[in-house]
Amino acid sequence: MLKGKTALVTGSTSGIGLGYARALAAEGANITINGFGDAAAIETERTRIEKDFGVRAFYSPADMTKPEEIAEMVRKTEQTFGSLDILINNAGIQFVSPIEEFPIDKWNQIIAINLSAAFHAIRAAVPGMKKRKWGRIISTASAHSLVASPFKAAYVSAKHGIAGLTKTVALELATFGITVNCISPGYVWTPLVEKQIPDTMKARNMTADQVKRDVLLAAQPTKEFVTVEEVAALAVYLCSDAAKAITGANLSIDGGWTAA
Repeated sequence: MLKGKTALVTGSTSGIGLGYARALAAEGANITINGFGDAAAIETERTRIEKDFGVRAFYSPADMTKPEEIAEMVRKTEQTFGSLDILINNAGIQFVSPIEEFPIDKWNQIIAINLSAAFHAIRAAVPGMKKRKWGRIISTASAHSLVASPFKAAYVSAKHGIAGLTKTVALELATFGITVNCISPGYVWTPLVEKQIPDTMKARNMTADQVKRDVLLAAQPTKEFVTVEEVAALAVYLCSDAAKAITGANLSIDGGWTAA
């Protein structure tokens, strides 16, 4: 479906981002992955994408807090593959604190990585997409782009901002064959989430099942985690011709969290 296309996925060396990258590669797209982590592990994932799907994969270490590095990542992707057709803004971090104690540097970092990085990447990618009259821009928002939780001022603000940015850019690009959407997952089962469980079990004197159901999944009516594969499949659909009329949308995949 995507043979001959190129996708750039930020924050894609693990978790949801890597799921996006592999799902798009499975449809024939060449891939630029991006993110921090162990160099050997990243190279293993990059080569695995190439081996598993018969596409080309490139790694960019661009820092999502640095606009010039983001722009260079887009330029390098276009230079390497000849185009950038699909941009997925996925890089994100979290920090939890009461508002009066929230560290200013953490606020600035979260806004930079979770919101401003998407702006810089879109800004750099749009000229080429306009020229080719085709593009797909998808940003990972969150259930927190629609509802709030206490102690997450920066994260909730950034994700609400992603929703607004998505709508604005969708309107600007509506006549250029470019769609712009965001996906808002609830709790997704990733290695990062899994690692939280033992400490929470100890702190709350709970079993693993109790932590999953009563802590992590308290807000999700299904009491089931969203999977990386489910989120990635939605992104693949949004990249298809069947989804060309879907733009400016915020698509929830959250087990009913935001239904209430």
